Amino acid sequence: MNDRTSGSERAEREELARLLPAPAERDLPLGRHLHHKDTLMRLIDQDGDRVTAGPRPRLLRPAVLLPAAGLALGGVLLTTLAMTGQDRAPAPSAAGTGSQATAPRGAAVLLDRIASVAEKSGEQTVTGHQFVYVKTLQTENDADFGGPAKLTEPREREVWMSQKAGPVIDVGLIHEDGSYFPIKVGVPDGQPAVGYPAGLNRPTYTWLASLPTDPDALLRRLATEITRDQDSRDTPAKDRDQAQDAFDTIGELLRETVMPPRTAAALYKAAAKIPGVTEDSDAADAAGRHGIGVARDNTRTGERTAWIFDSTTLEYLGERSYLIRDTSMGKMGTLIHVSAVLERAVVDALREEPSTTT
Repeated sequence: MNDRTSGSERAEREELARLLPAPAERDLPLGRHLHHKDTLMRLIDQDGDRVTAGPRPRLLRPAVLLPAAGLALGGVLLTTLAMTGQDRAPAPSAAGTGSQATAPRGAAVLLDRIASVAEKSGEQTVTGHQFVYVKTLQTENDADFGGPAKLTEPREREVWMSQKAGPVIDVGLIHEDGSYFPIKVGVPDGQPAVGYPAGLNRPTYTWLASLPTDPDALLRRLATEITRDQDSRDTPAKDRDQAQDAFDTIGELLRETVMPPRTAAALYKAAAKIPGVTEDSDAADAAGRHGIGVARDNTRTGERTAWIFDSTTLEYLGERSYLIRDTSMGKMGTLIHVSAVLERAVVDALREEPSTTT
């Protein structure tokens, strides 16, 4: 009798577990968590001058240590940031090396063409005293955690990122919504300040140029950097998906950087080795420019992210994310985020705007 009862209870619990949605902190992809972290950073900045932090660039990933007023919420956000963008099932080992499973042939051919074009773009000389400038147009999800998607109006954003090798505390500057927000990392309350060196968390032009140009070696290098970053955030190995991590990381590196030609080509060739990457025949960026997409479905979050390229020139235009199934954020097809790169350049000072597109 007890065995039958316990078995029935277990079955009921398993059925309930199957029906219940995943915890909210793991449902949201990286960009949406960063939006809420941006808001938190603004509130913390108003709380005192111990840490200066404005809207955080989607690319900048180091954890900023928070004043006491923001520690509780900040701890939740920083924990969930480390858990986003990961499918439930662990990826096969080939995902990290590209030795077996790869993108379908259509996507692989497209990425090879994009790589060939990128490799022929102009090499630049960038010194540690200069700044990478990127101007974008973005529409993001402004909803509460796990709630129905609520898109912001399209808004321009300018970012200046320091190119010093580091460690650097004054990382850069953001211009958004009519205000300038310094990007600083460090330790508050009078403790010794700790900056961040150039690396995956702060990819300078010189650091990007130092990456391997062999696609397999590059994937292994990125996997090592990602694992180190996730280990520092105590992300359980079971919550990681190597394939999704690699795709997301390459996407981050493409967004708000000026990319060395050989590195860009290597990243695209590496992306072709990631299983699950597909071709999206028609995608539009935030500026309404239609192009061809390179996409991957995050089965954990029910979201597809596509990098968008001009159909003729194969120039990177922006990124688009939308739901591929009904979730708490909305119906299948709901737009979650869309961006467009309007201008990239290397400038000599903060707030300097280039006169021509680079």
